[in-house]
Amino acid sequence: MSEVVHTPRVFSGIQPSGGLTLGNYLGAIKRFVEMQENGIETVYCMVDLHAITVWQDPAALRRQTRELAAGYIAAGLDPHKSILFNQSQVAEHAQLGWIFNCVARMGWMNRMTQFKDKAGKDREKVSVGLFSYPTLMAADILLYHATHVPVGEDQKQHIELTRDIAAKFNHDYGVDFFPMTEPVIEGAGTRVMSLRDGSKKMSKSDPSDASRINMTDDADAIAKKIRKAKSDADALPSEAAGLKDRPEARNLVNIYAGLADMSVEQVLADVGGRQFSEFKPMLAEMAVSKLSPISGEMARLMQAPDEIDAVLRAGADRARAIAAPILEKTYEIVGMVR
Repeated sequence: MSEVVHTPRVFSGIQPSGGLTLGNYLGAIKRFVEMQENGIETVYCMVDLHAITVWQDPAALRRQTRELAAGYIAAGLDPHKSILFNQSQVAEHAQLGWIFNCVARMGWMNRMTQFKDKAGKDREKVSVGLFSYPTLMAADILLYHATHVPVGEDQKQHIELTRDIAAKFNHDYGVDFFPMTEPVIEGAGTRVMSLRDGSKKMSKSDPSDASRINMTDDADAIAKKIRKAKSDADALPSEAAGLKDRPEARNLVNIYAGLADMSVEQVLADVGGRQFSEFKPMLAEMAVSKLSPISGEMARLMQAPDEIDAVLRAGADRARAIAAPILEKTYEIVGMVR
């Protein structure tokens, strides 16, 4: 059996959970925007079918899906260079998901640690969808014969499952149809922490709005939150090792580095020895210059939902053009009469 060479293609699914923060921007959106310039086809999907594995208010789900799309577009994602759409507009995701439900083994699914974490003690009461969503995630990826998926460490297990499903399908049907998708594991990168507690991740669910920078914050709000961000009394070090055991200092330097496209070492070479009274205004200016144009464009787009919806419909048409032939061939391989 000759080896099939698959066209390089990046796929990423993002859940529209609402409340985009600086952490989402530096941790994912900024990198995805940069990835579209690498000459590889990029497919970005807002996975609204995954979102409903726990109950969602319908109006809120629609708003959050549009807000996520607005965030990507405002941050520089070009819908002509990348494919941007919401999952439910391409029915092939659910159709391939069912095929993969019949390929995946219960033992594999029972080992998924994220289900155990999300279900907690009430696993008998959660939806079947929450248990089986890793097979839908595999379908999301393999429906486009994606060769690469950028993921965090917490999602690595799901990519391994995707590879297991692809390998079993190929083996069971004697084909070399689905690729062995490679995870693109995020490096240390910018893990943005709370502005009020450097040991906690920046989160939309934190009760204190001062703990995070929202992507919808205007220039004044951004500057105010950085001025009030928790720091310490010592001067900034000249080397990264000096940030050890200084979580708030490390967080603010990381944020500056992420926004400025610099390494932590480069930042400290510039600001080492300075007090936070001098560094915070520098960080505020950097954050406002990078983020306020994005928040302004997001606000404009959220006032024009028809514009967002048109982008998502066009993206869904382009996604379907890739997905439909792959699903059709899958049905043929499995033995469905067409």
